[in-house]
Amino acid sequence: MTPLVIGVTSHRDIPADEIEPIRQRVRAFFTQVRAEFPGLPLVLLSALAEGGDQLIAEEALAVGARLIAPLPLPRALYVEDFSTPAVRANFEALCSRAEVVLLPRLMEQPHHVIGSHGAARDRQYAKAGVYIASHCHVLLTIWDGNEAAGLGGTAQIVHYHLTGAPPGLVLRHPHSRHVLTGSDESLLYHIVCSRDDDGPASGLQPLQAGWRSAENMAFQATLPDDFRLMFSRMAEFNSECARHAETIDEAPREMAGSPTGATAEIDRLFHAADWLAVHFRRRVIMAMRLTYTLAGLMGIAFTFYAHLPGNNFLIYLFLAMFGTGGIVALLAHRRGWHRKYLDYRALAEGLRIQSCWRRAGIVASADHEFAHDNFLQKQNIELGWIRNVMRAASLYPSTHPEAPTDAALAEVIAEWVGESGKSGQLNYYERKSAERSGVHHITETIGRVSLWGGITISVFLAVFALKLGEEAKVTLVTIMAVLSIIAAVRDAYSYRKADRELIRQYRFMQRIFASARAALDRTQDPAQQRSILLSLGDAALTEHAEWTLMQRERQVEHSKL
Repeated sequence: MTPLVIGVTSHRDIPADEIEPIRQRVRAFFTQVRAEFPGLPLVLLSALAEGGDQLIAEEALAVGARLIAPLPLPRALYVEDFSTPAVRANFEALCSRAEVVLLPRLMEQPHHVIGSHGAARDRQYAKAGVYIASHCHVLLTIWDGNEAAGLGGTAQIVHYHLTGAPPGLVLRHPHSRHVLTGSDESLLYHIVCSRDDDGPASGLQPLQAGWRSAENMAFQATLPDDFRLMFSRMAEFNSECARHAETIDEAPREMAGSPTGATAEIDRLFHAADWLAVHFRRRVIMAMRLTYTLAGLMGIAFTFYAHLPGNNFLIYLFLAMFGTGGIVALLAHRRGWHRKYLDYRALAEGLRIQSCWRRAGIVASADHEFAHDNFLQKQNIELGWIRNVMRAASLYPSTHPEAPTDAALAEVIAEWVGESGKSGQLNYYERKSAERSGVHHITETIGRVSLWGGITISVFLAVFALKLGEEAKVTLVTIMAVLSIIAAVRDAYSYRKADRELIRQYRFMQRIFASARAALDRTQDPAQQRSILLSLGDAALTEHAEWTLMQRERQVEHSKL
C-alpha cells in the first residue's frame, strides 16, 4: 500500500523542560493523522540525529509506523557526533528497528574527507536533509523559526521543502525544474521550540504547533483542505488496489525481467496503476457508448413521434431512455470513473519512466532527483497525489540499492523503446496511431454519408416537390433527420473520446520514440544512451501531464448530449 511519508528535521539542543510537552504534541500529530487517514500506512523518514529526530522516531514506532533512516554518514562516523553514550545507545536501538538507507553518492566520500568537522561533513548532512524533504509528503519539524546558522541545519531544510531552493553546496540535477513548479505541495507541521542558548524567532511562542505551507505560513490547527483531498486520493488508490488485489495479481505483467529492491516496489505499483487505468477506461467507454447510443435513439424516437402519426408511445420511450442515460451518467460521475482512469493512467506512465530510469542507472546520477520532480509541473494541487505516490515509491529499501549495469541498460532500451513494428513503446504507439486513425475515418465517413444523403434528399424533394405526396415528403424528411442525428451523435461521441487529440498524441509519442531509437542506434556509449533515455523520459512525462490536464474535464455529461 502507498504510505503517507512523514519527513523529520529537528534541532538537537532542545531545552530539557520542553522535551515532554513537545513529545505530547508529536503524539497528538500522529493521532490526528492516523484518525483522518486510516487507509494510509505511516512511514517516518528520519536521520535519527540527536534530539528531536530520535524523539519523533520513538513516537512514530509507538503508533506502528515504519521507520526508514537515511543516514548522512557511515554509522561509525555518525555516532561520533552524538554527545553522550546514552544518545548513542538510543540511536543503535532505533537503527535495530529501522530500515537504514545508504544513499547513492552519499557514502562514497572517503573517510579522510568527512572524518573531521567542516564543509564536507556539513554537506553530507545537507544532502541527507534534502533527500528527506524531497521524498516526504509532510515535513514534521521541531524548529525555533530562526534563520539558518550553518549548512544543512533545520532552517535550511525547511526552506528547501517550502521553496525548492537547495541549501548551500548541495547541487540540483541540471534537468530538474522543481523550482518552477511553485510550492503548492509543500506541507509543514511545525512544533516551535526554544534552544539551549536562545528562544524562538520573533512572533513565535515556545510549544506553538500547527500546519503551515508555502502558500499559507500562518499556523492552522487542522489539515488544509487541499492537502486533505490529496491524501484522500492516495487512500482511494490504496482502496482500489485492495479491492481488486486478486485480479491485479493474476493479470500478466507488462514489465519484463525480475526487478529487485526499490525497482520491484515501483514495478508493483506500476502494474496496479496500469491495471486500474485499463479497468476504469473500460467503464468509461461502456458508459459513453451506452449514453450516446441512448441519445441517438432518443433523437430518432422523438423524430418519429413528431413526424409520423400513431406513435404516441414513443414519447414514453423517449423519457425512459432519457432517465436511463441520466442514471448511467450520474453513476459514472459519482464513482469518478473518468477521473480515476486519467489519474491512474498518468500515475502508471510516470511509474513506468521512473522504473526505466532507475534500472538504466539514470536516477543514481543525482543525489535526490527523481521522476516525480519532472512530472505534472502545471498541475492543480489535487493531482499532487500522483507525485506523492511516486515519491513514496522511490524510497530505497533496507538493502543496498542495485547497481546499474550495461546489461540492465540494454534490457531497458529493448523493453521501453523497443523496435519499429516489433516491440516496446515505439511499436505500441505505431499500432495505436493506426487504430485511432481507422476509427476516426469511420466517424468521418458517417458524417460524409449523412451530409451527402441529406443533400441528395433535399435535391430530390426540390425536383419532385409537386409530384410527391405528403406522406412521402414526411418520410424523406424523417430519413434526413435520422441521418443527421446519427452523424451528430457519432461526432459528439468522437469528440468526447478525444479521438483527434489521441491521434495527435500517439503520433507525437511515435515520433519521439522513433527519434530516440535512431539516436540509440547511432551510439554504443552507455553514457550517451542514458542521456538519450533521460531526454526521452522528460518529453514523455511532459506529454502525459499535458494530456491528463487537458482531458480531465471531459466527463460523461448526460445533460449536454
